[in-house]
Amino acid sequence: MNGEANVDEQDLAIVAEQLGRVPRGMRAIAARCPSGHPSVVQTNPRLEDGTPFPTLYYLTCPRLTGQVSRLESEGVMREMQDRLAEDEELAAAYLRAHESYLAERDAIESLGTKVTAGGMPDRVKCLHVHVGHALAVGPGVNPFGDEALGLLADVWPSGDCAART
Repeated sequence: MNGEANVDEQDLAIVAEQLGRVPRGMRAIAARCPSGHPSVVQTNPRLEDGTPFPTLYYLTCPRLTGQVSRLESEGVMREMQDRLAEDEELAAAYLRAHESYLAERDAIESLGTKVTAGGMPDRVKCLHVHVGHALAVGPGVNPFGDEALGLLADVWPSGDCAART
């Protein structure tokens, strides 16, 4: 296990401001907003006290987090879940996203479980996880993260996201 954080003090302070608390288990900045501020952090598979933390990528940008919450409140996840049950190609892509996420996390430290985050590979449970994953690894890996970012293209990425909103 490599529990060493690779985050400078300025980024750590910005993420703490974004979250309104000291971040837990933060390893690295996985993606940045257009303004250069952290938007996604990579976390250790276990917190400092040893508690498993399967969410490898955590969305921190308050502006983007708010926009993703808006999509969730509009029922986007329910529509995605319905398509997941009907579209074999989509289900296969989502399974590959799950497997990729698991392999990345296990390369840091295996938790001895196939549980990843966001409901993968059978459900769409947290759009924030999928957007964070898509931003961290780039397009073409997480179909629901890519889709959500497409739905937000008119409002993000743009502007300065550093301050809490």
